[in-house]
Amino acid sequence: MPADQIFEALASRPRREILAYLSAQELTAGEIGQRFEMSAPAISRHLSVLAAAGLVMSERRGQFVFYRLTPDNMVNTLSRFAFEVCPSAGPLQRESRRNAKPKAKPAS
Repeated sequence: MPADQIFEALASRPRREILAYLSAQELTAGEIGQRFEMSAPAISRHLSVLAAAGLVMSERRGQFVFYRLTPDNMVNTLSRFAFEVCPSAGPLQRESRRNAKPKAKPAS
């Protein structure tokens, strides 16, 4: 994946904030849109740029598409670290952790 795509994706404050909000949970585009004051098409465009850069993944489940950070991505790992000290992304990351649903434990 070209570094230019990653830097282009990270150059946008709304996209960095979306990454921070996805740091602890997966969400639908609608759920992301409820948190940010943006139109549905704007959210969709931001998610498309993030996906093209390899920073988020999507999975269709029924009529919904869920977005999450791409696991084991060095940029996401570094971003999570930077979000802790970022004045705008830090609160979003903490909010995401508070709102994250506990993961189901595998059946024994």
